[in-house]
Amino acid sequence: MVFSSIPFLFLFLPGVLAIYYGLLRKRQARNVFLLIASLVFYAWGEPVYVLLMIVSFMGNYLFGLWVHKYRDHLKMSHIIITAMLIFNLGILGFFKYLGFLVGIINNLLNVQLDVPHLTLPIGISFYTFQGISYVIDIYRRDAQPLTNPLDVGLYIALFMQLVAGPIVRFKTVAKQIYERQENESDFVSGISRFIEGLAVKVLLANNFALLADTAFSLEGYELSVMLAWMGAVAYGLQIFFDFSGYSAMAIGLAKMFGFHFEENFNAPYISRTVSEFWRRWHISLGTWFRDNVYIPLGGSRVSKWKVVRNLFVVWLLTGLWHGADWTFIAWGIQFFLFIMLEKLLALESFFAKNKVLGHMYVIFVVLFGWVLFRSHNIAHAFEYMRSMFGLNSNAAIGDKAMFYASEYMLLFIIGIISCLPLKKWILKRHANLLSRPVTYTYQVVMAALFIFSIAYLVKGSYNPFIYFNF
Repeated sequence: MVFSSIPFLFLFLPGVLAIYYGLLRKRQARNVFLLIASLVFYAWGEPVYVLLMIVSFMGNYLFGLWVHKYRDHLKMSHIIITAMLIFNLGILGFFKYLGFLVGIINNLLNVQLDVPHLTLPIGISFYTFQGISYVIDIYRRDAQPLTNPLDVGLYIALFMQLVAGPIVRFKTVAKQIYERQENESDFVSGISRFIEGLAVKVLLANNFALLADTAFSLEGYELSVMLAWMGAVAYGLQIFFDFSGYSAMAIGLAKMFGFHFEENFNAPYISRTVSEFWRRWHISLGTWFRDNVYIPLGGSRVSKWKVVRNLFVVWLLTGLWHGADWTFIAWGIQFFLFIMLEKLLALESFFAKNKVLGHMYVIFVVLFGWVLFRSHNIAHAFEYMRSMFGLNSNAAIGDKAMFYASEYMLLFIIGIISCLPLKKWILKRHANLLSRPVTYTYQVVMAALFIFSIAYLVKGSYNPFIYFNF
């Protein structure tokens, strides 16, 4: 089940809210109900893999108890952490990377081992990292273990963030599981945030997806230079609105039930360096790798070459986290190379003085990264990039490009403007705009966006979710 679907919006969510607020009063009863609702939400699309998730949260519940019990015994706690990582990464690796690994072995050794074709459990990368976060936060004494395994299940399986994030660190919500306070203000704010995310996803991301899919489906010689660039920009906007929209919906839904999740995006396309881009994009994943991989390896407080090593490990793992394919590995290594150069050459200070140049640099680097990310394989990515520079005997403009330019011009303008943190800028400079008339106008706008989004969904229009694949 996805948030931008009629069954979720008019069946699942109203039913869950009605029972949660209408029939239940005690905290533990509400928690158990939310866990059951979350498992039903997941089972809607993946009934078999609900058992896998239960195994995951029960295992992490036990590891949390054990690491807390032996927290003063360094050797034993290290053994428990190692076993926990083998357990979690073993599950993730079996379903996500086994086929890729067998394919590599076949190519290297010239053998013909059967490549297993396993269905990837939806959201496994997200809930695996949350399970690891639960035990690690207890190990570091940032949080106390939960005594009820159902509460651990609630943290890991909570339907708002279950299938596409954000990755919620246990220490940020540990107290909320027992002590959150639902109130009208948060509920209304959550509805508005959910509608914002729904509109961004349905009205922007889905429409950009149509153009991106068209461009990336064409052969290199069929793809004009103009259409190749339009397709790359369309995909960059699609993935941003798709994922940030989903994150906004998740944060809004969480507020409706009294949870407060941290922000996952902060206008990444206004960045002036690649490092800044990744401090603003998928923040929950970046901070997870920073705290659990980069800093334990030594972070930046080691020799120059160890910093390079640490960055390489983080970006190799970041690429692999997104998918078992050479395109994702190449995508991760690309960002490693540019971030390494920025650190070694002190480019952040240079681009701080040359802001326009910095913005252009980031957009070009990120766009070529998205070409790698979207392509079927490395060969397809390079063929697409050649088309962007007219190296495939392809036309400069072409009829298709002119057609899509006329069809998408307004959407591109709206999309680019929507990448800017306009709301934050306006409220920062004009705090008085929070007055009642503007609030009323905002509510009317939200209602209109919701109606337009529903109309789009009722039409049965294209409605993919990119990050469900991770």
